[in-house]
Amino acid sequence: MGELIDGHWTVDPDFPSNKAGQFTRKQTQFHHPINREHPLFKPESGRYHLYASYACPWAHRVLIMHRLKSLQKHIDVSIVCPDMLDNGWSFATTHANTTGDMANGKKYLYEVYQQAQPNLSTRVTVPVLWDKQEQTIVNNESSQIIRIFNQAFDHITKNHDDYYPKRHQEKIDEWNELIYPNINNGVYAAGFAKQQGAYDQAIDQLFHHLDIIDQHLEQHTYLCGETLTEADIRLIPTLLRFDPVYHTHFKCTVKRMIDYPGLTRYIKQCQNNPAISDTTNYAHIKRHYYYSHPHINPYRIIPKDPAVF
Repeated sequence: MGELIDGHWTVDPDFPSNKAGQFTRKQTQFHHPINREHPLFKPESGRYHLYASYACPWAHRVLIMHRLKSLQKHIDVSIVCPDMLDNGWSFATTHANTTGDMANGKKYLYEVYQQAQPNLSTRVTVPVLWDKQEQTIVNNESSQIIRIFNQAFDHITKNHDDYYPKRHQEKIDEWNELIYPNINNGVYAAGFAKQQGAYDQAIDQLFHHLDIIDQHLEQHTYLCGETLTEADIRLIPTLLRFDPVYHTHFKCTVKRMIDYPGLTRYIKQCQNNPAISDTTNYAHIKRHYYYSHPHINPYRIIPKDPAVF
């Protein structure tokens, strides 16, 4: 693990936190849009490349949208190794379902960031949307990439399915505001907490909001009624990782997903969608978390777990 500081890779075995022992997530750096009006980044088939991980929930949401929007033939994908060690995400192909770097031939993802901006100071994260023409990173913020994928290439793919429809945008935004800090990031706030108080606060917030969502989903098929939307695409990667990883590894032990009737039904419903099931790789998920966090699991033991969804 580590980060780029003034363009140089620096190893850091830990994750950032504040004085209260709370995990603090650093912001992403590249936030360019892609659209036909943009002076530089225009939607074109074959121009862009996606760097992703089957293990990472932020990358998983992008892989789901990539599949939902029929972008497989237009934006090719490199899948990193699930082991994130001293050099960060790597393109090693020692594990099944990894690809190597199909766009730039690099050994590590941080080298892709260096190629985009040599003096950059940043965390090196997936997903990354790369422009093969301009040889730079367009965007590395998952919430923005899924918005790009939702509409920017519709005239090319002829897939006009809309996962951020106007009639649901206000409700989707409300769900996103609840889900990100309390659940998507909430499991990390619990798992990377360095003081009891920080952990207790994170756990209380996490399970309080899981209770809210479970109650809602006992009455609704999806978060916004009967239609899969962006809000679901942002939530489901966290839920799929909960019982096999977060419950044990991140000490989110109050309940499992299987203990929630609404969430259990919802997860099974979502997994009926091939865009979700085909991009869910439990071998990569478990290997990444239990092998890549030696400050939590120093002996890198990968535990047995009960049946997952």
